[in-house]
Formats: sequence, structure tokens, C-alpha cells
Amino acid sequence: MKINVIGGEMDRREIDEYIKYVGQKYVGRQIGELDITIDGEYVDLKVHFKDMDFQRAYRSADYLVNTMEKLNDAKQKEFSEKERHKV
Repeated sequence: MKINVIGGEMDRREIDEYIKYVGQKYVGRQIGELDITIDGEYVDLKVHFKDMDFQRAYRSADYLVNTMEKLNDAKQKEFSEKERHKV
């Protein structure tokens, strides 16, 4: 994670506390960059998230599954015989 301190200086312990804070606030998100802007007695935080990998979802009988193993044999056969469209 890249940390940018703007508008002043900050000791490492305080930076670590802000990293901990945003980590707890955005659980499950990958933080790529954190801008810490010092404005007098106040601090503004701007979080830049990393792009997440897309997981394929399969639609079957009006419900979504993320892996073919969750489907029964008939549905797996149906998907294997289906015509694929170019994306």
C-alpha cells in the first residue's frame, strides 16, 4: 500500500493508526493507496482501492452459482452443450 502524507509531517505510529482505521472500515476491500491530508488540527483521508478480480457467475434456473460443481449432472451437461457467445 502506498501512503501519501500531504500538507505536513506525521510520525510512523500515527500513520499506522490511520492504516489500521481504514483497514477496519473497509473490510474485504484491497487498499492500493492512502492519501492523508493534514489541514491544521484536522486530517482528511482519501482511500484508493485496488481493482478486484471478476468471478464468473453461472445462471441456472433463476439462481446464480460461482462454480459448476454446485450444479447437478443434468445442469452441468446443459452448460457444456450451450453455444458460447464472443465477449
